Amino acid sequence: MLKPNAIGWFDIYVDHLDRATKFYEEICNQKLEDLIDPTGETKMKVFTGEMNTYGSSGALVQSNHYKPGKGGTMVYFSVEDCELSESKIEKVGGKIIRPKFSIGNFGFVTLCEDSEGNLIGLNSMK
Repeated sequence: MLKPNAIGWFDIYVDHLDRATKFYEEICNQKLEDLIDPTGETKMKVFTGEMNTYGSSGALVQSNHYKPGKGGTMVYFSVEDCELSESKIEKVGGKIIRPKFSIGNFGFVTLCEDSEGNLIGLNSMK
């Protein structure tokens, strides 16, 4: 089995989803599609991509939890199991922001701060 790329997904936080969608569709020359958030907490538009090809995809996200600006881009690292990685976060100087939770067919996510205060996500299918 091939080792996956380090980055499996990204979120770009926005205040105005329609305005941001127009911007990114124009700049990236691609149509963004609606993506239903299984938690029901956010509005999302996804950059189209193929799950089985090189690189990663991501989405524009309008959320009450996070805002755009400095530190507004979220990077998700692919891990074997969020819970296993979560158990190491505080030991290496990080902080758990939101423990492992389901994102439906897309697996599980843990949100945390790294040792420098950057917000990152962990994503696993287990």
